[in-house]
Amino acid sequence: VPGLWCLLHRSSGNPSGRFPVLLGLLLTLFCRPDPCAGADLTIAVVLPEHNTSYPWAWPRVGPAVRRAVRGINARRDLLPGYTIKLTFGSSEDREGACSDSIAPLSAVDLKMGANPSLFLGPGCVYTAAPVARFTRHWGLPLLTAAAEAVGFGHKEAEFALTTRTGPSHGKLGEFGTRLSRRFGWTRRALLLYWDGHNDDRPCYFAAEGLYLQLPRLNITVEDIPFVESNYTALLGHVRQKARIVYVCCAPEVFRKLMLHAHREGLTAGEYAFFYVDLFGASLQGSVFPDRRLPWQRNDGDDAVAREAYKAVMIITYSEPTNPEYRPFLEEIKREARADYNFTMEDGLKNFIAAAFHDGVMLYAHAVNETLALEGSIANATAITPRMWNRTFYGVTGFMRIDPNGDRETDYSLWDMDPASGEFEIVANYNGTTKEIEMVAGKDIHWPGNAIPRDVPFCGFENSNPACRKASFSLLEILSLAMTLLLSIAIIAAFFVYRKMKLEKELAAELWRVHWEDVQSSNLEKNLRSMGSKLTLSLRGSNYGSLLTTEGQVQVYAKTAYYKGNLVAIKHVRRKRIDLARNVLFELKHMRDVQSKHLTRFIGACIDAPNICILTEYCTRGRHFTPSKFFRLSRTLSVFHPAHVAFDQILISSGKQMTRLQPCNISIYLLGLFESSHQKPSLPNSKIGGVQGPL
Repeated sequence: VPGLWCLLHRSSGNPSGRFPVLLGLLLTLFCRPDPCAGADLTIAVVLPEHNTSYPWAWPRVGPAVRRAVRGINARRDLLPGYTIKLTFGSSEDREGACSDSIAPLSAVDLKMGANPSLFLGPGCVYTAAPVARFTRHWGLPLLTAAAEAVGFGHKEAEFALTTRTGPSHGKLGEFGTRLSRRFGWTRRALLLYWDGHNDDRPCYFAAEGLYLQLPRLNITVEDIPFVESNYTALLGHVRQKARIVYVCCAPEVFRKLMLHAHREGLTAGEYAFFYVDLFGASLQGSVFPDRRLPWQRNDGDDAVAREAYKAVMIITYSEPTNPEYRPFLEEIKREARADYNFTMEDGLKNFIAAAFHDGVMLYAHAVNETLALEGSIANATAITPRMWNRTFYGVTGFMRIDPNGDRETDYSLWDMDPASGEFEIVANYNGTTKEIEMVAGKDIHWPGNAIPRDVPFCGFENSNPACRKASFSLLEILSLAMTLLLSIAIIAAFFVYRKMKLEKELAAELWRVHWEDVQSSNLEKNLRSMGSKLTLSLRGSNYGSLLTTEGQVQVYAKTAYYKGNLVAIKHVRRKRIDLARNVLFELKHMRDVQSKHLTRFIGACIDAPNICILTEYCTRGRHFTPSKFFRLSRTLSVFHPAHVAFDQILISSGKQMTRLQPCNISIYLLGLFESSHQKPSLPNSKIGGVQGPL
């Protein structure tokens, strides 16, 4: 229009005269042609072309951006004389994933071929970073509604011309700090996130915001990335590190984790699990607008999962509630279906498309303001600051861009109604005011009916002195239990070994003597023949015990040779011996008894009719006592030999011995072996005796 007025002036009127000359000067001053008038303002778009799993894919975002361009081009008060045009370059590889090599190449091609004034996108973190560095070098602004990583908030150098009109994870960290303050958690938190080190690592960058912001409250933050399915070991680390747990992973993985947590007893009220599901995938049903129950899969674990999810709260982006938002979504849905053959479902992913729309509108206003101040659309350092530190009303409502060029993000907190099992919003976080607003009539249902502590009363390692006095630590309890179990095992093994050894010895019958191994002895016959040759001069000698005072030989036991040794044989008047268990014990015990004061038991023969007991032969004979000494000797158990001293011993002649003498017990009464019905009888008072040097 100014050019047209200049052309009319030059082609009409007489240039002579003051008035025409003055009018010509004024028209020349105000009608200098703008070399850019009627020019195109090109916006270069670098986004995924086909993969609609990304919220910022072009089939999702394209209808919103094109609508914004149409609106700007149709307005006379916005960028007059300019026409906005779009040019597109893909940021995905052949597999449809964001590529940090394809995206910068596309950006270079667009810069060289279209000479754009603005780059829109990319959305993925690893593709946006190199493109943002290029645009900084080229002196061009970059606008995106994604690239949520905290690193893009460092605007001092390489990202100085980057503006984000969508959510960013640094704002998620701010929401986490507000939650901690509200519930009194000031000491410990845990970040548990799935990280397969592939694609765009969304959970890693989401956890990054919390990891960097929570320590500002002096909260100790632990982080555990995981990809394995060993949930038991994973939850063991959770027990040792925190009670307030932020989890980011796929909905199916989170459900499995919570099932294991419930079985491990972590959902009874001592722990709080915040599931970071920013786009609400766990709440999104397959048929819209129906909402899904995050715990429900119509399998056998639904009942357990429902109980486990009582300890869960879900964090999502807040969906705009302004009246323009829903009609806008319906319009871009129709366009996506018509122009891109793509059906946009309801959900929070659509918020990204709306944020791109508002970003383009914000850029147009910033350029318009720059031109009004005689700036240039090529001056990115002048245009970019005009998009920062301001509030803009768009289809998403009031959009507040902070002084660092990042949008203030709103979040919603979802909790499960125990009665219905449905999750519903109980609180909203306003990123502009930095306040958490509870939803009227909604309360958070804590499993233990109380807000859990971020640190247990006794500490994670029983470090509280009050707890150490009252109880043992877990390590001490385990040590005591292991010691007790080990002691019981050792004692049991000892008794089992003794039992097996005893059974083996009983079965071996080491006491048994075969009659064919016993050789007869002529000692009795020889002694009787020698009796007439011995005199009383032998009295008091070592052989005195073989004679009476009348010089008669005293043969008191039958003898034989067994394995070359002279033994005494006592025959048992029984036709057969039943080797019952108690009889075996008696014979074994007699064979085991060893004492220098007890005549040694050799063994027993049970070969009928030669059933007998074999003992050590007493070479010094026996001396018999009256009934009182006999009763004493019977009282002494043959199973408990003892050293016996007597102050007087009466021999058969009636003479009295007045010296103290050590004696050996030589009576063997095997009651069970000799008779199972009656006590063993003594043929006469001279059966038993005491052996010893006289």
